[in-house]
Amino acid sequence: MDDAKQKIALFIDADNAPANKFEDVLSEVAKYGVVTIRKAYGNWKKPSIKAWEDLLHEYAIQPIQQYDLSKGKNASDIALVIDAMDVMYTKDIDVMCFVSSDCDFTPMVTRALAEGKVVLGFGERKTPSPFVNACSKFLFLDQDAKTSSKTQSKTKNIKSDTKLVNLLRQAIEATEEENGWAALGPVGSHISNKTSFDTRNYGYKNLSSLIKAIDLFELKRGPGNSYLVRDVRRKNTS
Repeated sequence: MDDAKQKIALFIDADNAPANKFEDVLSEVAKYGVVTIRKAYGNWKKPSIKAWEDLLHEYAIQPIQQYDLSKGKNASDIALVIDAMDVMYTKDIDVMCFVSSDCDFTPMVTRALAEGKVVLGFGERKTPSPFVNACSKFLFLDQDAKTSSKTQSKTKNIKSDTKLVNLLRQAIEATEEENGWAALGPVGSHISNKTSFDTRNYGYKNLSSLIKAIDLFELKRGPGNSYLVRDVRRKNTS
């Protein structure tokens, strides 16, 4: 199917997502297709989600009212999941998008993936990791990749991120040729097939910039000016 024609359902947990980043969400989602369903859930009597209320008409978002039935219980989450399941089985939808920072929609995400849907997630860094990792792609909204000079300083110790380094090494090893060099495209695809991954969450616009910053891998141009990458440990043993 042509990506430009893919239909997207967008579900917003207004109680737990920053309204001032919604344009960033729409910009990212537009890469996958057209949003045909837009719903936002919350107690619209609460002043805390006034920022979202101001966006409803501008972006044609359907507000779903959910009162706080009891302290500590979020009725909005339940309503969102019920509607998402209904949409998944009754509507012609290719991509499901969830905007939330706080609640764990992991079971919903895994079910959607099992049904062949692409699942996009957006939220702040406090979002539970199971939800983040379950999505096809998850983008942190409190990470501004445009301010590269600031993010570079924040990520100067990025090679100490053992989980990230191991993820890259495993992907390179899985896609490398006999000489140890792997094409960057297949490396990125291998990572995406394993877990939700976006270089912008680390402060870099693309995979090549991230790999350069880590400084544990060699990077060079290959056929067609594409990038090739190799673990420096492989160089030392070859």
